[in-house]
Amino acid sequence: MSLATAIAIYFIIWWVVLFAVLPWGVRSQHERGAIAPGSDPGAPAIPRLKRKLVVTTLVAGVVFALWHVVYTYRLIALDDLAAMLGVPWR
Repeated sequence: MSLATAIAIYFIIWWVVLFAVLPWGVRSQHERGAIAPGSDPGAPAIPRLKRKLVVTTLVAGVVFALWHVVYTYRLIALDDLAAMLGVPWR
């Protein structure tokens, strides 16, 4: 696998993990009882984006490492994946 392919796959994994991590620990302004004028009551009171970006990077790194091991050592072949999904293969 080329470096460009590895970076692209990591980038995709990172974005998927980001959208999974974004709602963690979010309290809305309505729940906090302090709604800023002109903002939506459902907007996060304290988004903690820096922490979420760090967590996203760490989790994406672990997921990418697991994927890389599975891919490198062919732990799951296309035939196995097709059989798991019930798709006829060859």
